[in-house]
Amino acid sequence: MIIEINLDPVPKPRMTIADKWKKRPVVNRYFAFKDAINLICKKKKFKLGNSYKVEFLIAMPKSWTKEKKNSSHGLPHKQKPDLDNLVKALNDCLKDEDKEIWNIEASKVWWDEGKILIWNK
Repeated sequence: MIIEINLDPVPKPRMTIADKWKKRPVVNRYFAFKDAINLICKKKKFKLGNSYKVEFLIAMPKSWTKEKKNSSHGLPHKQKPDLDNLVKALNDCLKDEDKEIWNIEASKVWWDEGKILIWNK
C-alpha cells in the first residue's frame, strides 16, 4: 500500500528539557507536523510497517528561477534537513515502538511542493 502525505517534511529537532516550557519555534513546528501526519494516517487507515520505503519530496524555494526549478526537479536533495532526521520524525510520528523497524529505504529529492510518499513492503 502506498500513501501520499501532502505536507512539507519536517525533521525531528534535537530537544532539551527546557523545551517543555520554552516552546522554541522549531519544536512547535515539529509537534504541529506530528499531529497533522497522525490525523492524515488515521483518516486513511494507514499503519507504518516494520519494513518500508519512503521518499521525501522537498519543495523548491520560491525565490529560485523557473530555469533552476526545471533543472533541479527530481534531483537528489543534498542540503539540510538531513535524511536521518526526516526518517526519525516519521518513525516517531507513526510508530509507538520504532525498535520493531528492521528495513528502511529512504531518499529525498527536489519537487514542486512538499510531500511524503510511503510504501509498506
